[in-house]
Amino acid sequence: MAVDPKIKILVADDSGTMRVMFKQMLNKAGFDNIIVAVNGDDGIAKVEAEKPDLVISDWNMPQRDGLEFLKWLRSRDEYRNIPFIMATAQADKGQQILIMEAGGNGHVPKPFDVDQIKASIEKVFSSGNGAVVEKKERRVVDGKVVLNVAHIQITDHLALGALKYRIDSGEITPRHFILDTDCKPGWNPIQEGLENGALDAAFVLAPIAMDLFAYDSPIRLVLLAHKNGSTFVRSRHYDHRFDSLQSFYKYKVVDIPHKMSVHHMLAHQFLKELGLKPGVPGKKAINVRFEVVPPIKMPGIMNENDDVAGFMVAEPIATKAIAKGIGELEFISSTRWESHPCCVVAMQQTFIETYPQATQEFVSLVVESGKYIEADKSRAADIGVKFLDPDGRLGLTPGVLQQVFAQPQAIRMDDLYPVKENLDKIQRYMHDVMGIGKIIDLDRFVDTRFADTACQL
Repeated sequence: MAVDPKIKILVADDSGTMRVMFKQMLNKAGFDNIIVAVNGDDGIAKVEAEKPDLVISDWNMPQRDGLEFLKWLRSRDEYRNIPFIMATAQADKGQQILIMEAGGNGHVPKPFDVDQIKASIEKVFSSGNGAVVEKKERRVVDGKVVLNVAHIQITDHLALGALKYRIDSGEITPRHFILDTDCKPGWNPIQEGLENGALDAAFVLAPIAMDLFAYDSPIRLVLLAHKNGSTFVRSRHYDHRFDSLQSFYKYKVVDIPHKMSVHHMLAHQFLKELGLKPGVPGKKAINVRFEVVPPIKMPGIMNENDDVAGFMVAEPIATKAIAKGIGELEFISSTRWESHPCCVVAMQQTFIETYPQATQEFVSLVVESGKYIEADKSRAADIGVKFLDPDGRLGLTPGVLQQVFAQPQAIRMDDLYPVKENLDKIQRYMHDVMGIGKIIDLDRFVDTRFADTACQL
């Protein structure tokens, strides 16, 4: 449904960077009548003065947060019907439920893009109750099921790219499935596709998959996508002659790709060990602020904003940023946790049950393709450029990927077996220390039958 581009939109976010990004995205989406507020209290004042047609608000803000702002609007007769979208780093399902129970009309997890924010606005102003997701009907061609697998443009997902290359080149021909890879612009479409069943499988951040399972999404973890592979980049403005690491990061921003990520966990551990109090703005006292932004935008944001002291992200984004002089290496993730999991292969339970032979063949071929990458890094770099940057928008080159592969304790794809104890380490730290997510039964979530065979265990 087309929405009147002249509607007045109030955006509330305490981050100056995010307010700029909101305005840029809304302008690209066709909306120019935009008012900004710096927190919930300011948002209330702007609502009373400007009478907006739509409110888009962050959750974690000082003084009055986004949820309190929403509840205030819903408690006032004159404002209770103003559409309200929460656009926030609070991406876990439990927080989404709280938003809807409080009267929110929509939720867009950070990081989001222009299309996602525009679709959310259109959904709010549609006459129906929102988009209806049709039940997925799987296609079978010549006795082979079409297996739709989503990924994003990071080296963590290169085992899928190597498998696609081997199939497309005729090196191998699967007997039970036809591979259909689906490159998504970010984590949100993958999360939605796994939740609503539009995707058969996806390479996805482990905490996202665990959180979906915690709220009854019928998915199972069948394999790791890789081990290691992320990097913390410190701003070039650090000067060891004047700054300690603690003083440099204190009262600054650190960007992460998603709230539900091992990047968030490892960055939190690192900053906490420096004696700092990292977190998101809200009721707890913090002195390092986490912001969730699209990975590809991280180097540019840090380059232009002195308040951003660092970011943690998957490759090849970090290596490119360091090569351009935007930042310096703080640490490679594996130096803090050797052979740690990060992204996993999550698959619909119905696909597993209906097509166990295709599932086994797919898992086995991904395992083989991981070893294929490790056997020839030069070949893997060439494959990676074609798979991760087919249109050249990332400016990815084989040389950059070879730098990524050459790092000490770099990304590994030769051992993709899912170890439940490592996944438990992630959920326990995030839940017990960071207060994020729910503890799940990993024996139910992790289906190791196919990895047992593929890894010959």
